Amino acid sequence: MVRFNPKARLDRSRVRDAGSGGGGFSGGGMRIPIPGGIAGKGIGGIVLLVVLFVVGQFLGIDLIGGGGTSGVYSPSRLSDAQDSGRYDHCETGADANEDHDCARVAIENSLTDYWDDELGGKFDAIETLTTFQGSVSTACGGADSSVGPFYCPGDESIYLDTTFFDEVLERQLGGPDGGFVEFYVLAHEYGHHISHLLGFFDKVRTQDTGPTSPAVRLELQADCYAGLWAHHATTTEDASGEVLILDLTRQDIDLAIEAAEAVGDDYIQKRGGGKVDDDLWTHGSSAQRKFWFLRGYESGDLDGCDTFEASDSEVLART
Repeated sequence: MVRFNPKARLDRSRVRDAGSGGGGFSGGGMRIPIPGGIAGKGIGGIVLLVVLFVVGQFLGIDLIGGGGTSGVYSPSRLSDAQDSGRYDHCETGADANEDHDCARVAIENSLTDYWDDELGGKFDAIETLTTFQGSVSTACGGADSSVGPFYCPGDESIYLDTTFFDEVLERQLGGPDGGFVEFYVLAHEYGHHISHLLGFFDKVRTQDTGPTSPAVRLELQADCYAGLWAHHATTTEDASGEVLILDLTRQDIDLAIEAAEAVGDDYIQKRGGGKVDDDLWTHGSSAQRKFWFLRGYESGDLDGCDTFEASDSEVLART
């Protein structure tokens, strides 16, 4: 499993916990539903419901328009919102090795450091990585415990109900916590932030679906960006120059690949008992998602993740 440098110092400034019942932006806006009702065994247990609900299944989120809330969002409200203090004890990489909450902080720090180095002046960190239990209000509307992790461009923040991983992975499957699967998911959501910063959201102006649609290209880009971070993760540093992550094991990468494959639209359609209809795809097939995660991980090249310039055959992973 991923190992953190015990000497590294953790920056908690962008990670907060809204506790039970939410916090943050209060106002109307759209719901963020997650299609459910799919169950069963598979892909080594640990990835099971994560792949059915998390990365590819926040279809109700308006990633392009920022959520369409009925109210004026102010980033300052994030600092005013109550923080449960869940992460107050997270200070070092040693804490991250012992506590999954602190590991979450370390992963956010690693993602922020990597993308700051990669993008330079084009980079602004996410506003927050906000965990919650039960429900939360965001600039993209209200979310509850049925929602997997998601990125809201309206407030440039990532939201995660941690009970999702606890209940699905531990209680229902009897396995450990999400481990690197959760970190892959966070890297994917951070990838959406990068796409937002670089203007790729503006290329998705329609509700078109299908294996080479703009919506699919946006999802595949987030997978590629997740792989890109994984390629460079062991070079990321804390504010003092200490390396944050000492090692990613092959098991970590294999879990990410399994998750990338299993959130494919074709896989989910099959597991739902229906036929595979690629005209309805919004996130890409298993082959596409694996291909683009590996494109980022194996190349380590930002330009190689431009799914919008890629040919249809390349997007289809038929190179």
